[in-house]
Amino acid sequence: MADSAFFCMLSHEGVLAVRGSDAGKFLQGQLTCNLNYLNDSTASLGARCTQKGRMQSSFRLVLEGDGCLLAMASELVEPQLADLKKYAVFSKSKLTDESAAWVRFGLSQGDATLASLGLELPIEENSVARANGLLAIRVSAERSELWAPAEQADAVKAQLATTLPEADLNAWLLGQIRAGIGQVMAQTRELFIPQMLNLQAVGGVSFKKGCYTGQEIVARMQYLGKLKRRLYRLELAGNALPEPGTPVFSPTHTSAIGEVCIAAQAENGIELLAVLQAEAVEGGILHLGSLEGPRLSLLTLPYELDRDREIQR
Repeated sequence: MADSAFFCMLSHEGVLAVRGSDAGKFLQGQLTCNLNYLNDSTASLGARCTQKGRMQSSFRLVLEGDGCLLAMASELVEPQLADLKKYAVFSKSKLTDESAAWVRFGLSQGDATLASLGLELPIEENSVARANGLLAIRVSAERSELWAPAEQADAVKAQLATTLPEADLNAWLLGQIRAGIGQVMAQTRELFIPQMLNLQAVGGVSFKKGCYTGQEIVARMQYLGKLKRRLYRLELAGNALPEPGTPVFSPTHTSAIGEVCIAAQAENGIELLAVLQAEAVEGGILHLGSLEGPRLSLLTLPYELDRDREIQR
């Protein structure tokens, strides 16, 4: 599934655009990632937080034309536009929903196919390649996003289909789960701070960029606080996918000890990412939905949390 060659439509996400001469400056004061690190060949994960450090959205950000494009859960585009516009009144930047202007594909083991489109994409995560109005982003090992202007989408899809089988979105989400990349969905909006999604471990938080909305809380957690809740990868039997926000329980606690982030069908059951209390996870017994719900088992993530390395970003 996630480890095979395929392409799919990334139909679950929309695109928020911020364009204009002040676009970068405006977003630098709003987002967790450092826009000064970005250029035509580098993208980034990131988040936008409330003043209390809770994530309103998470996204992948790429420079394009006279501004920036942020790909996030479709249901979050309009709420984020409405909120960001409050702060953009005195900025020379224009905020719009460009979801209809772009068609985005997820590719697994698709480098040769990208090359046939003129896109020579480096292996480094967050690298970007551009050609003929298209752009490709390396999101994790052997996984990439391909962005096409809407008017080119049919031709691009036809070319992808000559070399790769088309899969459904589940296969892409399974790869995202195995890469350990969490995501804010409509059901989990304002529920997590960035470190709860391990966002600082995958390059989505900069601790050297200066002030942004929620920065004080996020920085205090990194430098002074002990992270009590973080992202874990788990599996369970069955084929009933839990929704984002589904609670997770432990018999050592009287209330929920975390929530599901995203889930996908795997070869033998379900794999998911969930934000959980670390000390409850150490107890080893976890159940989905209720204390009597299906048993969850821990799986590994492809990275480790390293505070000293993370604060250098």
